[in-house]
Amino acid sequence: MTRIIFQLTRALALIVTALGAFSTGWATPPSLATNEPAPTFQRHALTNEDLDVWLDGLMPYALHQADVAGAVVVVVKDGQVLFKKGYGCADVARRRPVDPDTTLFRPGSISKLFTFTAVMQLVEAGRINLDADINQYLDFRIPPYHGQGITMRNLMTHTPGFEDSLRDLYADPSKAPPTLEVFVKQQIPERIYSPGTVTAYSNYGVTLAGYIVQRVSGEDFDDYMDRHILQPLGMHNSTFRQPLPPVLKPQMSNGYRLASSPARPFEIIGVAPAGSLAASGSDMAKFMIAHLQNGELDGQRILKATTAQEMHNTPTTLISPSIYRFLLGFYERSRNGHRIIAHDGDSQWFHSNLLLYLDDQVGLFVSMNSRGQGGGSSLIREALYQEFSDRYFPGPTSAQRVELPSAKQDAKLMDGDYLPSRRQETTFWSLCNLTSQVSVRDDGNGHLVIPQVTGLNRQPERFEEVAPFLWQEIGGKNRLAAKVSSGRIAMWSDDQDANGTIFLPAPSWKYGTWVLPALWASCAILLLVGFAWPIWVLVWRRLHVEGIAMPEWGEGVAPLGGLFAAVLMIIWYTMLNHMQEAKSWTSSMLPVVKGLHLLSVALFPIGAATAAWLCWIIWKAPADSRSALRISSAVLSLGAALLLLWASVTFHLLGLRAAF
Repeated sequence: MTRIIFQLTRALALIVTALGAFSTGWATPPSLATNEPAPTFQRHALTNEDLDVWLDGLMPYALHQADVAGAVVVVVKDGQVLFKKGYGCADVARRRPVDPDTTLFRPGSISKLFTFTAVMQLVEAGRINLDADINQYLDFRIPPYHGQGITMRNLMTHTPGFEDSLRDLYADPSKAPPTLEVFVKQQIPERIYSPGTVTAYSNYGVTLAGYIVQRVSGEDFDDYMDRHILQPLGMHNSTFRQPLPPVLKPQMSNGYRLASSPARPFEIIGVAPAGSLAASGSDMAKFMIAHLQNGELDGQRILKATTAQEMHNTPTTLISPSIYRFLLGFYERSRNGHRIIAHDGDSQWFHSNLLLYLDDQVGLFVSMNSRGQGGGSSLIREALYQEFSDRYFPGPTSAQRVELPSAKQDAKLMDGDYLPSRRQETTFWSLCNLTSQVSVRDDGNGHLVIPQVTGLNRQPERFEEVAPFLWQEIGGKNRLAAKVSSGRIAMWSDDQDANGTIFLPAPSWKYGTWVLPALWASCAILLLVGFAWPIWVLVWRRLHVEGIAMPEWGEGVAPLGGLFAAVLMIIWYTMLNHMQEAKSWTSSMLPVVKGLHLLSVALFPIGAATAAWLCWIIWKAPADSRSALRISSAVLSLGAALLLLWASVTFHLLGLRAAF
């Protein structure tokens, strides 16, 4: 009886805890800041017992709600593992539970921290200079951009200026992945920024850093990681190798789109130094402790203290020190006045976060093995970060209001559409820039509203200016800062984007708010006019309407060029959506892409030419046959076909370069 009462009491406590976590963190409605003292959360003691009750109430509900199969959570404090626990299943079909000691997860881009730790080992040894041109470490050449070369510091802070690159980010699992040497030599992205000027997250840049580690050390990259990081830290349930070594294969968690969907094959990461790590929760604890202790764990040192401190404390400020910045590998976060360095990680199916509270000697790692419903895994990890910080390191919920005379003027200046710095600009993938733009709107009261920047409640966040060109989320802790040049917004960023994305003003002639609707309207016009001719012929032949002349053959043939151009544009857009949703970025897509490029070279110019021919036919026709319907359809067809031709050139559909 006593045991039953105990279990009922514990279950009730878990339910209350879960409801409390949900109500205080996940669905907190935005409220305007006031001049009253800002409230603070109650501080809880960071103990194993409190973590156990809190996370047991939060995680099972969150995973079930988001349709996520399993997760691991690890907390370290003062050089010890304070808490580690698995939730849900590593294998749903076999009901194999997650074991924090042995179950392997894919931390994704958190792998970059290991690669950059290896870089700093070689910096420490005097074999790499952070500020030297990296070409001196390569056996091929990266051309300069505007006379400037790339440095290792650029690679570590994601400022080399590369456009984004997707091809073979995930390799075909049925084939052997390309070697590191082959990958970096064959897939050099174009440069679209001067080095050191814009943060643009680059998986290729980190892969290049891994290749430099291999070249400078004289060791295979996987061997180097084993010998110099994983083995010294005792991370025996971790590897960068793909496919997994036979001894670790049974320990690997399955990956899922949803827990209710079938398991997915083991992912082969083409950019291995940027994301191929597989590791258990307990092993990740060792890595966190080593960095919290400035490079040392149990007498084993992977970095000198001064080197680790340089890695942790060297920010690159491009906009403002008030928002988070990239350090040497890590990025910084700040919540409730506590300094945090962090990195998140996403593969197709695994989603993770690693946070180090440097001044508190605390680390938090979470990884989930499913994307989840509506990207629920990303919401869970962000909620966990926010709730963990507010529960154990609380502070004011919002800044006190500051009335700035320039607030309305500055908000008006910010109003516009912006392109993310992490994008492709010279390939067909640039068509996606029409849908990835972020709109910043002035609400008329000096506040900013950004529909694409949402809180955990999925509602758009609103910002008020608290210092010149520094905005604070109303009722929240997200911040936004802008850099002004020549009286205009040059760039802005906020604390929410973990990839350090900077947003740059979009040219008005590339605004997605008008270009995308115009493209679809053009396709609709060309399809309508293209199909109208055969329909009209059938109607005319059946009815033989007196007084209405049969159209000339050219008037019926000419619209077909525009029809084919419209169909091709729809195919392009459909393929892009499929590649994005399915993450079909392997080289197997090259024949399809090349085929569409060749069709584009022919069909978009032909569509414009035949639309012009249609206008000529109507113009030369007898006056009594030039009806308003014929004239308007011809003029609209020409405008639509010219817009498609312009878009095919602007967004690089017209060409023979199949890079992506």
